[in-house]
Amino acid sequence: RWLRWHENNDQKITNMKKIIAYFIKYPIAVNIIVIGFIFFGYFGFTTLTSSFFPLSESRIITISLAYPGASPQEMEEGVVLKIEDNLKGILGIDRVTSTSSENTAIITIETFKGFDTDVILADVKNAVDKVPSFPSGMEPPVIAKKEATRQTISFVVSGEGVPLTVLKQKAQLIEKDLLRLDGISQVSLSGFPVEEIEIAVKEATLRAYQLSFQQVASAVAGNSLITTGGSIKTVAEEYLIRASNRGYFAKDLENIVVKSDAMGNTILLKEVAVLSDRFNETPNASYFNGDKSVNITVQNTNSEDLISSADKVKDYIASYNIKSSDVMLNVTSDSSITLTQRTQLLLKNAWQGILLVLIILSVFLKPRIALWVAFGLPISFLGMFAIAGQFGVTINVLSLFAMIIVIGILVDDGIVIAENIYSHFERGKSPIRAAIDGTIEVIPPILSAIITTMLAFATFLFLDGRIGEFFGEVSVIVLLTLGVSLIEALIILPSHISHSKTLKENTKPYKFNVKAEQLMIFLRDKTYAPILRFFLRYKFVGFSILLGLLIITIGGLAGGIIRTTFFPQIASDRIQITLDMPQGTSATLTDSLISNLEKSAWQVNEKYGAMQTDRDSVILNIVKTIGPGSSKASLTLNLLQGELRDFTAPEITN
Repeated sequence: RWLRWHENNDQKITNMKKIIAYFIKYPIAVNIIVIGFIFFGYFGFTTLTSSFFPLSESRIITISLAYPGASPQEMEEGVVLKIEDNLKGILGIDRVTSTSSENTAIITIETFKGFDTDVILADVKNAVDKVPSFPSGMEPPVIAKKEATRQTISFVVSGEGVPLTVLKQKAQLIEKDLLRLDGISQVSLSGFPVEEIEIAVKEATLRAYQLSFQQVASAVAGNSLITTGGSIKTVAEEYLIRASNRGYFAKDLENIVVKSDAMGNTILLKEVAVLSDRFNETPNASYFNGDKSVNITVQNTNSEDLISSADKVKDYIASYNIKSSDVMLNVTSDSSITLTQRTQLLLKNAWQGILLVLIILSVFLKPRIALWVAFGLPISFLGMFAIAGQFGVTINVLSLFAMIIVIGILVDDGIVIAENIYSHFERGKSPIRAAIDGTIEVIPPILSAIITTMLAFATFLFLDGRIGEFFGEVSVIVLLTLGVSLIEALIILPSHISHSKTLKENTKPYKFNVKAEQLMIFLRDKTYAPILRFFLRYKFVGFSILLGLLIITIGGLAGGIIRTTFFPQIASDRIQITLDMPQGTSATLTDSLISNLEKSAWQVNEKYGAMQTDRDSVILNIVKTIGPGSSKASLTLNLLQGELRDFTAPEITN
């Protein structure tokens, strides 16, 4: 059996030698592979979309409930619990959570991975329909699958002294403009209550005209409708009968006939009531630096690109602010900034890594060898980009994180192979023989190192839930990049080095190469060799040192000296302050308390702004939100990047 294994192993080595020898003999084939990596890699990179987090299909179903005038307890006991009882037993549901507030409630249903969300959606609708009865006056439940969308950019429409109605009208026009842009399909408005038409009936006028309140209500209900009356067919054509008499503004309802007589006299609605367009009394308001504002949020779907969408919105904002004099648009949140910064960090690490490889290998080996080793880094990334799109990979914070990690691993196999090839050449072998023997000799350790690294990162693919979906992309990036780098190191690199002018017998070493070699020999003979001989002679000492370090580490974790956390705490350039008052608190009191916090924030800004070199404002802007409901409010402080973010929040809240 051992002989058979040995023969098979020798056969595999022979086959590998043939492959390496083929590409060394025919360098044009290697160049074609390189050109293919460059072409398809560039094409694959340009076709990759960007998103803040990896893409994932939605597994969330929401049930939105509206019951005007109901308290949170009434929503919970009279509506939510009835629905939750009927949801029990539906196959595929992982978790059901609900939030009840004044007038509204939301039930969120999360499904298990692997189940068809659309099938579960139909089961949920059937379960809601089975509820025996809902309170009178409650609006029909809205059941829908939550689409997989992610926030791209948020901005506010504000102006000093501009009424909320004007701001909303301008925001609606901006929404239409944004939806016309290519690649933007999800735009939402917030920061204002629901609009309604108030009909204030004059009691004295009703008595004068001998009318009742019910007559007025019936006249409004009977005239504000959209309905169809069938069709009339003639010999030539067919006519559809349709009544469209619904009014959306107060002026559209003024001429509704409340009462008429046989003489043709009519009493119009505007004669017995005062009609006005107004916002309802449910508190829901937003302020930007103290001025009323409307929030506009742009989200991207799985098929839309985050960075390009954000750039289009920012271009639109810049153009709008130039043309507008009374209303300004200000960005409050931009997800593309983090993504762009992470991309710049990747590019910075890449060129620094290539530069270090070039410098170090040039000093201790040869500049041409260093060049071919460094050449493997961009080739590995281009090869990864050529394949990544087939696995649903996008440019996001986690995939960029994986690329940054793998940069430090990529050139290891290339350095080992290049050094070993040069070592065989120094023994007197021909360039081709040195390339073949030098590569074959180090294949086992290189394969072992690459495969163990790939297995370590592959564990992310087996994690369940959202964590597995997110970090699975890290595994895909690392596995693809290391796989391409292995091809580059075993096939492309030996061919390039074997035909390099460095492997020529008449080449003279550079002076810095001679000095570097002398330094390496000195460190090997005077530092490394004595330490190695000591630990080989006293193995117990070496083992005891490692065991002692392991015990210290375990003790540090158990004693709390080395603390653990699921995710590290990263300082943010945004401070969020949430005020949650007892249910039933008036909107006036809630507004006064959150306004005091806002005033404190500006005082802290003056204190720390005075410490800046140019006395710049530390706080860029403050967004104050009141609602939903009269007992909730929040402050969002956007700070200068890296400016005192860990110091301002405690002072404000204190």
